Amino acid sequence: MHSHTLSRRLSRLAGFLCLLGACMSLPGLAQTPTAPAAAPVAAKALDNATCLTCHDGKKGKLEVPGAQGKPRALHSVAPDKFGESVHAKMDCVACHTDITDNAEKGNQHAKDTAQKLKKVDCAGCHTTLWEQAQKDGSAKAKPRLGVVAENIEAYKKSFHARPNSDDKTRPNASCDNCHDTHSFKVPAKGTPQYAEFRLGISKACGENCHSDQLETYAGSVHGKEALDKKNAKAAVCSDCHSAHAVSNSSGDPFKLAVTGKCGTCHEANYKTYKATYHGQINTLGYAYTAKCYNCHGSHDILKVKDPESKVSPENRMKTCRECHNGKKGVGEAPAGYASFEPHGHVHDFGRYPQIWIAWQIMVQLLVGTFGFFWLHTALWFYREYKERRKLDAQPRVRADALPANLQGKHVRRFSPIWRVAHLTFALSLMVLTLTGIPLFYPDAPWASALMTALGGPHIAGLIHRVSAVIFAGVFFWHLFYLAWTVGRDWKNFKLFGPNSLVPNLQDGRDMLGMFKWFFGKGPRPKFDRWTYWEKFDYWAPFWGVTIIGVSGLIMWLPNVFGAFLPGWIFNVAAIFHAEEAFLAVVFLFTVHFFNNHFRPDKFPLDVVMFTGTFSIEEFKHQHAVQYQRLVDSGELEKYLVDPPSAAKLTAAKILGFTLIVIGLTLLTLVGIGFFTGG
Repeated sequence: MHSHTLSRRLSRLAGFLCLLGACMSLPGLAQTPTAPAAAPVAAKALDNATCLTCHDGKKGKLEVPGAQGKPRALHSVAPDKFGESVHAKMDCVACHTDITDNAEKGNQHAKDTAQKLKKVDCAGCHTTLWEQAQKDGSAKAKPRLGVVAENIEAYKKSFHARPNSDDKTRPNASCDNCHDTHSFKVPAKGTPQYAEFRLGISKACGENCHSDQLETYAGSVHGKEALDKKNAKAAVCSDCHSAHAVSNSSGDPFKLAVTGKCGTCHEANYKTYKATYHGQINTLGYAYTAKCYNCHGSHDILKVKDPESKVSPENRMKTCRECHNGKKGVGEAPAGYASFEPHGHVHDFGRYPQIWIAWQIMVQLLVGTFGFFWLHTALWFYREYKERRKLDAQPRVRADALPANLQGKHVRRFSPIWRVAHLTFALSLMVLTLTGIPLFYPDAPWASALMTALGGPHIAGLIHRVSAVIFAGVFFWHLFYLAWTVGRDWKNFKLFGPNSLVPNLQDGRDMLGMFKWFFGKGPRPKFDRWTYWEKFDYWAPFWGVTIIGVSGLIMWLPNVFGAFLPGWIFNVAAIFHAEEAFLAVVFLFTVHFFNNHFRPDKFPLDVVMFTGTFSIEEFKHQHAVQYQRLVDSGELEKYLVDPPSAAKLTAAKILGFTLIVIGLTLLTLVGIGFFTGG
């Protein structure tokens, strides 16, 4: 290129001397008025062939002045690779815009060093091209350009785009640090060229900047697969860190996203991780619980069976104690943690027999309970609705047919202490549901917002535990009060009598009678003080409180129980706790609400649990056996009271409707979570 430039300079010098001689031979020209200045000579556009005369790498080792006057090698471009690249149809000077061969402007390229040239603006060029394509309507024909524009926007927000800490004038990494702009081409996925392209990513990252990480990665299970075995499916840097949206690995956004990136390959393990407390909190958008890399490592991941692996049996306890270290309010991990199954699931009896059995128990319980009672509810609604229409909404008991002393009276059914206990029980259960369902359905569309509204997992957990203590407190108070009440009149108490909530043979006959009535095969049974479904409602919490309470206590105090129980107890506790809670919530807000509020005889609301009384007509219709028994014994008068005042009745309705709305709202959230996030 130097000889080419010299010949041009000699020819220009000869032309200038000839022109000077001609002027001197024509004196008259000296008297001619001064001509206007000649127009500037236009810059010559250098073609690629001219550039490659020096930059094709075939001229041996060419050097030019570099930084601080030190010589540097001239950048070389392989013509064959450039010809196959995405930029093959472009002129060099389209990117290197300030390179010309305009001697008049003083920037003849052969004399200019690269340090005087502007940095090539990859992002600006591609962004401009994409904006033009959107304006002229050619964007659809250039989808790849749109992808590049998106990558640029991601890069601008990335850690790589930030100023370098050592040199604020340049970013941490620019396009050409990762892409060889003269040979860059993204091959089609599935081709050998694409596999080669993928396998080169880790070396590009490591050799250019991250040499320590590359060395560690090379010894990992991922590195051995990618670098040694040339397995293009193995994880490379961009799979975890992304290609253009690289973020600070110590920041929450990266921590929250990286587990999902692990899950693109390890789908089954990612699914089981998300079912643990660690994964649930992570899914909700909080970064403080353990991620894949906390247990398995990051660049140094080894196979589980490798003795050096962080999750090998030899190292598992040590790994757990990196987080559960007895600091900042977190207890030190007991021995049981080492046998916890973070990826245990319910479909493999061979590997996880305890988990499988726990799941089977709960599935059978759920299917059996819902199957029976939803059928019972549907048949009851059909039969009662049909009967109500036939009666044309006539009163079921005529008030004027009652004795005069009974007309207008109410019957006391629940004392104030039981009504307060019921209300406390109901409110605490609703709060437990509200604070628990975001963890149970962390993928649900409402879960993250609800957890934020509750103040985050720590506050929600505190509220949940306080509510659990209240819930359990009411239950145990009830046992104590019941024992005290029965003990005071033990001689007259009958275990299977009409005032007892203990199931008896008559309950079985009543249930059979109800099903006959459902199908029109007999009259509706007449009931004493407690119906069989009310007894079920009473006894169900004994099972529910025990299962939910014990499992919840185990998860609340893992360091206590983990000290003497195996780690799989936490897997089993999580299953029992979640599934029993699901059973309780769905049963209460469907079957219980129907039995007491939504069936045609009760709709839209029964306020007896809030006022403590109901009309004598309702009493005679719903509990005919008890009514007749009290009449015959002359004890009915003891239970008669005046109707509640209008204000008390209004307050009871407001309270009742409020609880129903809350319950149905929670049921809706559970339904959405079950069908979309569970």
